This record gives sequence, structure tokens and C-alpha cells, in this order.
Amino acid sequence: MRKPGLVASDVDGTLLDPMERVSSRTARAVQRVVASGTPFVLVTGRPPRWVPTVVAGLGVAGVAVCANGAVLYDAAADRVLQSHVIDSLDLHDVVRELRRELPGCAFAVERTTDGAHDRPHEQFLAETGFRRVWPNADIRVAEVDELTGRPAVKLLVLHEHMTSAEMAEAAGAVIGSQLQLTYSTSAGLIELSAAGVDKATGLAAVAADLGVTQADVIAFGDMPNDVPMLSWAGHGVAMRNAHPAALAAADEVTTSNSDDGVATLLTRWW
Repeated sequence: MRKPGLVASDVDGTLLDPMERVSSRTARAVQRVVASGTPFVLVTGRPPRWVPTVVAGLGVAGVAVCANGAVLYDAAADRVLQSHVIDSLDLHDVVRELRRELPGCAFAVERTTDGAHDRPHEQFLAETGFRRVWPNADIRVAEVDELTGRPAVKLLVLHEHMTSAEMAEAAGAVIGSQLQLTYSTSAGLIELSAAGVDKATGLAAVAADLGVTQADVIAFGDMPNDVPMLSWAGHGVAMRNAHPAALAAADEVTTSNSDDGVATLLTRWW
């Protein structure tokens, strides 16, 4: 590949080390990319509120693709630029179907406000069972009617006795093309977005806005939610620690996230 016109990277398991930190080597590599005038775009399953810590570690800020492509977030201005939502009727129907198909599962939703820290109590709502298994300080516990009563950018489904792959297989048979289904961990959690929304569509929108062609994009990732992006980019790079699906979709494999795999490859040009 010739020198990329845009660098895109997943966050967890890819850009961050196993302790969820940005290494000094990775930060320096990304700073060289940006200093050269080449855009660097975070493309993550994380919501906007979980992006500022990554940006602080990198020392550079730009537009980030969040929530698996459902949200475009300007990290420099702390402003949500665009959101693709699942409407409330689809939320209601899918929750009902999955409750029947995956007994014992629990649900949560992600919603966006104007920025990462704007009205945080409105952003992440979950059932009691979800919080019990995943005790996250950001969660506001709510009844299912409140979860499904308004559109959301992401529906999360958790099951403490199944793997994510098992859940995805069972859920996919029920949901079909109604929503976009993926996962970014193997620990019994699947993530659903509006139909047709994934990391590739989010990254494509950013690239088009910046005037960068698909062929000139290099993208890094490690999990099934990265597969659309790795397949779409002119050059898709999987981490050595990647899920088999990401490895199969990639044009190249770099070293693991514990060995600064993103920085290792970027030194080819910067």
C-alpha cells in the first residue's frame, strides 16, 4: 500500500494495551501521523463519553466514529455530530423476541446527548440484571419500558452463561436483517445498531467528508465488530491477538496490542 491518506483504528484490543492504556510509543506514532497532515480516526464500539480518556492518552483529538458506527463525535469540540438510532418500536420488538430466545438475558441501551459529558444520566440505561453482571458506574438502572420507550444508538444484550458467539448465533436467527448485530468481546455481550449501520459506514462517512478515497484508508482492528471496517478499507490490518473473523478479513496482520501493533505498522510510513 502507498502512504495512507487516512489512518483509522479500533480502540480496545487494538490501540490500547491489555491494561487499556495508550503506550508512549503508540502516542508518538499517532502524533507523527497527525503532524504530517494525515487524519487519524478512532473507530470504536465505545460511546462518546468513553473517548476523552483515549484522546488524552494520544495527545491528539479529531472526529471519532463511536457506538460501532452509529455516532460521529468531534472529540476536539466535545460535540456529537450525527447519530443513527434504533427506533423505539424496533427496540420493543427485538427485546421481546430476544427475551424469549435467550432466557436469562438482560438489556441496556446507549443514547447520545450533545456531548460526552452532557446529561450523563440519560446516556446509559440498563436493567438491574445487566448492572449486577456488569457493575459499571455509568449505568442508570431503569425498567424495560424506559429502555425501549425512546430511540437509542445501541441495544446491548448480556447473558452470564453464554459466550458472545453463542448469543450472536441464536439472536441472529431471530433478528435477521431487522438490526445490525455484532460483538466486541467474547464475554456474553452482543451489540445491536440500526440496520445497515456498522464501523464501515461510519468510517466511510468520515472519509468522504475529508475527501479521502476508500483505497487510501488503512484500518486496524481485532474483533468481529471490526470486520466490516477491515473489509471496507483499502488496507485492513488485524492485530496478532485478533478474533479469527478479524484475521480472516484483514489484508495484513501486525503484532499484538501488547506489542504496540498499530505503532509497529505505522513506522512503515511515519
